[in-house]
Amino acid sequence: MKHMLLSAALGLALMAQSAHADTIRVGMSGKYFPFTFTQNNQLQGFEVDVLNAIGEKTGDDIEFVTMSFSGLIGALESRRIDTIANQITITPEREAKFAFSQPYVFDGAQVVTRKGNDAVTGVDSLAGKTVAVELGTNFEELIHARPDAAQIDIKTYEGNVAQETALGRVDAFVMDRVSSAQLIKESGLPLQLAGPPFSEIRNALPFRNDEAGRALRDRVDGALTQLAADGTLTQISEKWFGTDITRPAAE
Repeated sequence: MKHMLLSAALGLALMAQSAHADTIRVGMSGKYFPFTFTQNNQLQGFEVDVLNAIGEKTGDDIEFVTMSFSGLIGALESRRIDTIANQITITPEREAKFAFSQPYVFDGAQVVTRKGNDAVTGVDSLAGKTVAVELGTNFEELIHARPDAAQIDIKTYEGNVAQETALGRVDAFVMDRVSSAQLIKESGLPLQLAGPPFSEIRNALPFRNDEAGRALRDRVDGALTQLAADGTLTQISEKWFGTDITRPAAE
């Protein structure tokens, strides 16, 4: 009975929200397989499916706006977009600036190296190595936070970290584990995971921390809650990854 009452309350709340339907402008790079990428001139991926499902629940139109990852935060701050769906990790610095939705992806940071490079066995072996990260991501911050950070040569790139590593121009790159495993599987590049994930990360949708931004966040949060409850998030995750990354590993 309690579950039925909760479902009914969520349904009524979302029906009321749909009366205020609008266009939600969602920023993404379109270059982060399999979360957001372009194939046959069509934008697709896990993030695209999740945001479209949110729009179906809230009654809002979803407009995707693609740009370089490093420009997404600035676009949100300048009101060119309303949120970012590009695996944005919740960090203390970002929480101080933005109103985040509930997390909808639980993952870990992962070191990846060229296949056969046994000199890199994980994050504890990066001292004296050159490590690539994508510009604007939190992975650079994770490396800088390590006690041996001064001994790691960190290089930032715009989306070609895997290619740089495969060509031997850098010793390794750092990305989230889910994307790393899928990238290796689909790209055919001579890469390998190096060691276990070294940091748990929670990814969510950021909104401007003002009255309108928080109201939109709350509307989207209601949709995420319902999508988790009815199994839609799990279905989307299993479609793209073959497993459910939308819940903490302990669940």
